[in-house]
Amino acid sequence: MSGPAWRVAVLMGGASAEAEVSRVSAAQVAAALASSGHSTYTIELDSNCAQALLDLRPDVVFPALHGPPGEDGTVQGFVEMLGLPYVGSDVRGSALAMDKAVAKHIFRHHGLPVADDVVVQANTQDLEETARSIQQRLGSAVAIKPLNQGSAIGVTPLPNGGDIAAALQTALGYGGCLVEPYIMGREITVGVLEVDDHLLPHPVIEIVTATEQWYDYENRYTPGQSEHIMPANLKGSLHKQLQSIAIQAHEVLGLQDLSRTDFIVTDSDDIYLLEVNTLPGMTPTSLYPEGASAIGYPFEVLVDHLVQRAVKRGPRLEVPNPDPD
Repeated sequence: MSGPAWRVAVLMGGASAEAEVSRVSAAQVAAALASSGHSTYTIELDSNCAQALLDLRPDVVFPALHGPPGEDGTVQGFVEMLGLPYVGSDVRGSALAMDKAVAKHIFRHHGLPVADDVVVQANTQDLEETARSIQQRLGSAVAIKPLNQGSAIGVTPLPNGGDIAAALQTALGYGGCLVEPYIMGREITVGVLEVDDHLLPHPVIEIVTATEQWYDYENRYTPGQSEHIMPANLKGSLHKQLQSIAIQAHEVLGLQDLSRTDFIVTDSDDIYLLEVNTLPGMTPTSLYPEGASAIGYPFEVLVDHLVQRAVKRGPRLEVPNPDPD
């Protein structure tokens, strides 16, 4: 343990499509913090959450949340209004990273390598016409994903073409969606951890799934369904390039504490930045803790480090105490 013991509220669950994954992450985080001497309290993100936090008045909040609400800035703003320190990025950084289209616009502005895309709004009516327009611009082989979800929820890859309109229908069930050309290549991820005043990249990890499969929800969270190769079997120069891009993505979105950036690397070594996760998974099969351990931050040390940073930073919004009169 790197500092004092604190009262830590670990937020979990809620209405997110990733609520079950969040609860697994929260259990892991709470257990690890308790092992380090902290007093931990898991709190469900529901209508009783505000009162539970007001009653507990924790020293710090650890949002073990994935997807909206929780990873999109909403919970961060809520915790700020309560005047409590918390782990992770602030409202702005969380919101920017969660919206894939907005994040890609920022990446393009800063010269980071992203694929072409088409944004389809949630209220789009004529999906057949939209599908034809997408095919004319991007071709028939595309990947369709919700704008504001994680864990591959609602994502449909069409590597050989297919029913784009049906895939749009699936993704639009979660709100607006993003359509990109399907890029054949290796699935790569790189974590970033803030230590003092600098950013430490994790080793580059390649995610390998069974033939004709991809890193979908089942393969992410079922033990044995995917293999993580660390460091990835890539040219040395690519490792440094991927780590550099992950750090730049963290910086240009204005993120704090931790992030994990996902990529596709083609057989010709072209790099495509896909998205950045501000609250990466903390489950037994998650990639972020694996990478952190490789740079000297095993799980208990990692979560303690994040809590100590948040306490030291303090509340991000000064909330006045109610007038006793």
